[in-house]
Amino acid sequence: MLGSVVCRRAHFDAPWFAAWETLLQRASAGGPGATPEHVRYHRKIWEWVVIAQALEERGMLATGRRGCGFAVGREPLASLFANRGVDILGTDLGVAQGNSTAAWNATGQHAASLDALHWPGLIDRADFDARVRFMPQDMRALRPAELGTFDFLWSSCSLEHLGTLEAGIQFVLRSTELLRPGGIAVHTTEFNLSARDKTVSIGDNVLYRGRDIDGLAHRLRLIGCGMERFDDFAGTDAEDIEYDYSPFYSHGRQHLKLLLSGHVSTSCLLIITKGHYPGALPALSGLKLGADSTVPVQGGAAHRALSALRASPLWRLAAPLRGPIRALLGRR
Repeated sequence: MLGSVVCRRAHFDAPWFAAWETLLQRASAGGPGATPEHVRYHRKIWEWVVIAQALEERGMLATGRRGCGFAVGREPLASLFANRGVDILGTDLGVAQGNSTAAWNATGQHAASLDALHWPGLIDRADFDARVRFMPQDMRALRPAELGTFDFLWSSCSLEHLGTLEAGIQFVLRSTELLRPGGIAVHTTEFNLSARDKTVSIGDNVLYRGRDIDGLAHRLRLIGCGMERFDDFAGTDAEDIEYDYSPFYSHGRQHLKLLLSGHVSTSCLLIITKGHYPGALPALSGLKLGADSTVPVQGGAAHRALSALRASPLWRLAAPLRGPIRALLGRR
């Protein structure tokens, strides 16, 4: 089963990849998904395929499911999922919701209405209209009461455009409030392949590092969610090593790895599951989700059990060990 992973050329050889790729390329011929003829391997196709495959493997692409996409632009996924019988809410910035709207419109990627989401090669108009809705939504200011709850969420290389590394992480964390227990969130974003420390942390296109992804995985645990193990191996095929650079598509290279702001970058896939928990977890809207935040100890059975443990002889006997253990873990 597909896990959280970095884009690499070898994925294109998998039978499941070829099936989705053929379907999407046929539907996108001449449209916003079209690429230059010499480009056989393109990371945008990779993003669409792995999002679809991750959801398919987890039983999300079935009649009766509900999905929500963020910053959907003119991507084909809303039409693709609706064709499988899923009820879809597509969201994107409204006309007056952000400075980036004009730029996205100029590249044909921004969805201002339902029409922008319809791909005739994937679903006929009558079925599309019956299953797909559109709502303006800023990813930096989610409105859970208006959006509702879903079986799955997705976004395709969008969270890196929210202004800062932390803004994208906050979106991932807060969007889990829209998932039912057992639901799946699937996101792709930019991943920095050439630096562990220095990166682009502020601007129109930030680049996430391995430590940012690790930190996100830990913070998701605080809110009863888990991220699939992250595989950051970027591949050693020629198409993985020979990155494209500006002006893109002008050097006869494939478009899997790119030189962005002095860093080699590619797309990565993050797969998140929301846990089935009994309701003791505080509401997500009430949590402080900063990098150094903590979740308050809750009352009830868990609190009573902790109090009983601290009052036990075993706790007192272990007292000489607690200081060294805290120091070892960096909890001074």
